[in-house]
Amino acid sequence: MQQEKSNMLSSVILTKNEEKNIVGCLESIKWSNEIIVIDDNSEDRTVENAQKFGANVFKHSLDDDFSRQRNFGLSKAKGNWLLFVDADERVSDELKNEIIDLTTQSDRIRQLNAYFIKRTDFMWGKELKHGETGNIKLLRLAKKGCGKWKGKVHEKWLVRGKVGQLKNPLYHYPHQSMTEFLKKISYYTDLRVKELCEKKVKAQWWSIILYPKAKFIVNYFIKRGFLDGISGLIHALMMSFHSFLVRGKLWIWKGKEEK
Repeated sequence: MQQEKSNMLSSVILTKNEEKNIVGCLESIKWSNEIIVIDDNSEDRTVENAQKFGANVFKHSLDDDFSRQRNFGLSKAKGNWLLFVDADERVSDELKNEIIDLTTQSDRIRQLNAYFIKRTDFMWGKELKHGETGNIKLLRLAKKGCGKWKGKVHEKWLVRGKVGQLKNPLYHYPHQSMTEFLKKISYYTDLRVKELCEKKVKAQWWSIILYPKAKFIVNYFIKRGFLDGISGLIHALMMSFHSFLVRGKLWIWKGKEEK
């Protein structure tokens, strides 16, 4: 794809042992002018597969801080437009065409600095249209220099200027097995608890009971996760378990600190 240098698009991916996902992700963004992979010391063939694809790979330790990792990617990218994609995500053909049309417009026509993208989740082959992820929108496309990522976990790209939303979806294929799902929940709750402890947040005993129940009710009934069948039920239960682990681990951590 030929573009003026001022409209160059860099796609950035963070990786850690993503051998199973990386090639599919790279295939979906091969139209980018530049592909940057920021790898957190993978022990499988992630780096090898990315390099074979022609991506620029930089090894950089995560150190439990996703914003730091993404901002490192910002510093390495040459494009004046940046697209962040996770290894278990795929850019749809419709989204690709929309991004190309957008980033090749002149600055006079293009008035916005960044764009939210709707993400469509699939669990074990079934699209999740409802529940916690049924209407999720993520800020993933922006002009370089208009903002930084903030937050060690569940990070957000905070940008200056006007922000819009793209029409077409980014596909997400997380947790392709229950074992993988549980491992991810355990890992991310550890990071979240560490962040909360640093902020001196305390867990109340009642929150360990009430928050997970409330989360399930919201995701499964209010957000109609039940319409996604068994996949919707499993997802609602796992997100409730995630809430339980954060508060339970925080309670235990604080108890150890007080001894």
